[in-house]
Amino acid sequence: MRSVFISFSLALSFLLLAEPSQAQKQPVAPSSADKVKEAKPPKPGKLSRKERKELARRAELEVASQQRQLSDRDRGMSEAFFVDGVKYVLLEDYNKALERLLKAYTLNPTNAAISYKIAETNLLSGNLKDATNFAQAAVKLDPKNAYYYLLLAQIFASQKQYDQATKVYAQLIQDVPDSGYYLFNLADLYLAQGKLPEALATLEKAEKQFGALDEVSFKKQQIYLKQNNLDKALQEGEALIKANPDEIRYVLAQAEMYAANNRLPDAIRVAEQALRTDPENPQARMIMADVYRQQGNTVESEKQIKLAFESPGLDIDDKVRVLVDFIKQLPNPKLEQTALDLAAITVRVHPKDAKAYSVAGDVQTLANRKKDARDTYLKAIKLDNSRYQIWQQVVLIDAELNQTDSLLTHSERALELFPNQAPLWFYNGVGYMLKKQPTKGVKSLEYGRKLATDNPELLAQFDTQLGDAYHELKDFKKSDAAYEAALVFDANNAQALNNYSYFLSIRGEKLDRAKEMAGKLVKQFPDNDTYLDTYAWVLYKQKDYAGARQSLEKALQTSKDGTVIEHYGDVLYQLGEKEKAYVEWARAKKNGGASELIDRKIKDKKLYE
Repeated sequence: MRSVFISFSLALSFLLLAEPSQAQKQPVAPSSADKVKEAKPPKPGKLSRKERKELARRAELEVASQQRQLSDRDRGMSEAFFVDGVKYVLLEDYNKALERLLKAYTLNPTNAAISYKIAETNLLSGNLKDATNFAQAAVKLDPKNAYYYLLLAQIFASQKQYDQATKVYAQLIQDVPDSGYYLFNLADLYLAQGKLPEALATLEKAEKQFGALDEVSFKKQQIYLKQNNLDKALQEGEALIKANPDEIRYVLAQAEMYAANNRLPDAIRVAEQALRTDPENPQARMIMADVYRQQGNTVESEKQIKLAFESPGLDIDDKVRVLVDFIKQLPNPKLEQTALDLAAITVRVHPKDAKAYSVAGDVQTLANRKKDARDTYLKAIKLDNSRYQIWQQVVLIDAELNQTDSLLTHSERALELFPNQAPLWFYNGVGYMLKKQPTKGVKSLEYGRKLATDNPELLAQFDTQLGDAYHELKDFKKSDAAYEAALVFDANNAQALNNYSYFLSIRGEKLDRAKEMAGKLVKQFPDNDTYLDTYAWVLYKQKDYAGARQSLEKALQTSKDGTVIEHYGDVLYQLGEKEKAYVEWARAKKNGGASELIDRKIKDKKLYE
């Protein structure tokens, strides 16, 4: 089929860029301020109403022309002002352009080209009222010039006066010879207003005038869909395929339409037709994968989607979108392996695209393949190190894997690129804390904290870590202040409550405050052995040995930690059960994690604190 479709937006935007040129049997947009031609005398005989109207218009122009006959000097000045005005329009200096054009208009008000250019300039400068008036004047002065109508329609459309714009197009098609192709613009205008019957009727007129056109059939199909007339839409689609059997985009569109409307056997039939034309077509495979999924045929669905992913013809962005859909459903044991396989194919087919590794890393993270994910993210960084989110994922996984050296290395590299990202300073500080370098940890954490002032949640995390760091440095005043600041934001901050209360108990300070915090944790998490141990040690420091024993015995139901066992031995010793205490101290040493005093306690069978 031949194509003469012209989009509404393209035709209108053309007016903003250039003065139309003349062509045989085409509408003419004047490029100079020529004088209106003299009216020809009417032909003898009976005149039609239209002819009488045209004669009256010409007579009116003749009178205006006679009232002001241009001298050669005025004509030259008008043309000069016009040319100068057009120059300033191109330079986008609309004030100077209008000044020149209005002078040209004053000298020659009956020249349609001047009115047109003034209207266009006013449109560009946002003066829609004057733009409308001068465009209407241009149309009245030269009703056979299509470009004047187009400008007027654009002005109305820019003011959302779609009915007026529609009337202008209708008048253009009626009055200007060889302007039937503007039916397409009129149809677009109807579509913009949601006037589907009118748009459909206009397109059918275009078909009668120009014959069958692919674009018209496609637009009609979209209109039928909006009208919920599926049968008509499908008929148009089948007609498109029949007329263009090798145009695979029409075949694919038809298959997608069948699939979207639960006509699944038809969708497979048409998708297979596409594959006969192009056996490697990934879009057809994707359609079939979706249809088989809807039919519950998981095996065939996975086969088709993997074949699609194996094709370099399926754009990386399309693959990423599919994988993102999987990511939204993870973790899910039923989908996990398929998602991992698709991610692996994506990386293999697009080995030089950072997006492939990035999305594959996301899939591996959610599938709890943390080490693999970290390695995959690093490959993405090697190809493109500009994405902060990937760096953040890398250092987060380093921290979760407790790989301190990697955490410090990667956070330092990331900070070279993103020195203003507070989370990177946080992880860097955590790395130094894990490395038992609290001075460096405090430096990073304090710097990052200044960058996190607009993020209260992150600020509280900094304060919690600073509480730990300052405790290690024995700067207890700053440590307490940091913990208190963290608890102001979140009174239930478990790490702050536990560490703060435990450190206070070790120091033997603010024990009532420590008991309040530790008790709050145990109430929220009654089976957490760490919190039970902390609470027990606060009670121990308050010499509530019976309460401490009860809490520790509950903790030891789930814990084999040497510290907890050693604490239990200490409590038994204070309660006078020294033989049992010796047994527990020995068990603590064997399990590991006991204090430096454990050997002396065992050797001397005596409590040291």
